[in-house]
Amino acid sequence: MTPTPDPGVAADPRLSSPTAARLFRQATTEFNQRRFANAAHALTSVLALAPDNPTALKMMAVASQRLGNHAGAVECFLRTTRTWPEDPMLRIGLGVSLTELDRGDEAIEQFRLACKLAPTFADAWYDLGEALARQSYTQEAATALQKALALSPDHLLARLSLARVWTNFGQLDEAVKEFREVLRRDPGNAEGWFGLSYLNTDCFEPGDFELLARALERPGRPADEQERLWFVQAKLLEMRGDYIRAFDAFRAANELGRKRVRWNPAAAHERAQAVLGAFQGTIPSPSDTEFGREAIFVASMPRSGSSLVEQILASHPDVEGANEIKSMAQVLEAETRRRRSLFPSWIPDAGAQDWSRLGHEYLTLTSRWRETKPRFTDKSLANWLFAGTALSMLPGARVIVVRRDPVETCLACYRQCLGSMYGFACDLADAADYYIDFMRLTRFWIQKYPDRVMDLEYETLVAEPDATIRRLLDFCDLPFDPACLAFHKTRRAVQSLPSAVQIRQGMRSDTARAACYGDQLDALRARLRAGGIQLADDP
Repeated sequence: MTPTPDPGVAADPRLSSPTAARLFRQATTEFNQRRFANAAHALTSVLALAPDNPTALKMMAVASQRLGNHAGAVECFLRTTRTWPEDPMLRIGLGVSLTELDRGDEAIEQFRLACKLAPTFADAWYDLGEALARQSYTQEAATALQKALALSPDHLLARLSLARVWTNFGQLDEAVKEFREVLRRDPGNAEGWFGLSYLNTDCFEPGDFELLARALERPGRPADEQERLWFVQAKLLEMRGDYIRAFDAFRAANELGRKRVRWNPAAAHERAQAVLGAFQGTIPSPSDTEFGREAIFVASMPRSGSSLVEQILASHPDVEGANEIKSMAQVLEAETRRRRSLFPSWIPDAGAQDWSRLGHEYLTLTSRWRETKPRFTDKSLANWLFAGTALSMLPGARVIVVRRDPVETCLACYRQCLGSMYGFACDLADAADYYIDFMRLTRFWIQKYPDRVMDLEYETLVAEPDATIRRLLDFCDLPFDPACLAFHKTRRAVQSLPSAVQIRQGMRSDTARAACYGDQLDALRARLRAGGIQLADDP
């Protein structure tokens, strides 16, 4: 989204106190030199003397936002809008921080108001489109982004966002067109290349390899852009069958990713162990065993077939696919704050009434996904950690654990730029450890809740789609519907870009890559075996 611009502050914001005026001048100097922490410190003193001064509040809102304190920014933006309710930049700033707090619908309201206040301001329409896309209002998002581009054809961020929206919705020709237009206007645009690489190798043209090589050589490029370009380079090398150089390119990308992400493998392992330990004891029995049957949770590692399973379920007339929603994490975070005890340490202290309350909170947060259909899927990639809490809150819910060949899973994660939440993907050893924890915990869920957790192997689904899909529907207590077999024809937004492309190609049996990399994955195989994971070629 568009960062909130630096506020244009007057030299004299009408502060009656000489001390407040002096502190404000100091804050302005610090802010203009982008020392936001120092500016916020001075502004705290200003607002202690003049708590309702709108100019100081506006600057404090932006400083707080730049420091990542979005809750504080929201409070200051809201107070400032009481004085300047028709300032579109305040509405945009408020919307940006609400988005960062996962308050997407509230953010959309603010961006809509900004567009109403400044209908010719392309950035407002871009921000609205981005917010709508994140909440899966795909068609509305496309309309808003097209409006931004009508106002400003050179708005590359809006064009990239529109390309991603078309990808999510399965309109791949339109997506290619927009990504190509970005690259026509800016041949070195990292996001343009990266987005194009998610589509199909047929999207690449003669000469792309040379253009990409020049983009990689551009001096002064930010590390995150260079990281994405290395991923694209690796995909092009794979397309050429040059797997040795492709692996080197993936390594270069992930070395940059490790610097950006700072993954803590020990903390990740301890959390998985803590969740397992918390559920070793007895969980209070629910009074209504059917409560929460609306929810179907898909739990998996990334790149393991979870989007495919969700697409199959979302092709059923009774099921809405909600993608990777964060509602469960929001409920657990709120309970953690309420109890002042970190998750999962409070699990043994939760009683039947607590679990029921949490279940109602979750269903309230997810109510929009049941407006037209009675049931919905939640495929957050944290669900393998949250399955026990989900079934304690919602005893009528179902959990489908989707697992793929361990070597293929770890390699697939290594081949994707997954973002800061999945830093394990930047190192094959970390990916192996994460997979080991995933398997240990999900085997526990299957053993503890055998009638509510289904084990689904991706390779079996691909090899025996009809029988596996029927078993899946039966487990979810859904009548068979032929649309689930023709899932690739279902029109809906899929938030994961690579998955949005793959699921519309039908059931694919050509996604395995490990054999192409041979002994370069031997250390990965050894690590998995040491963790007790049986591999396909083991006796």
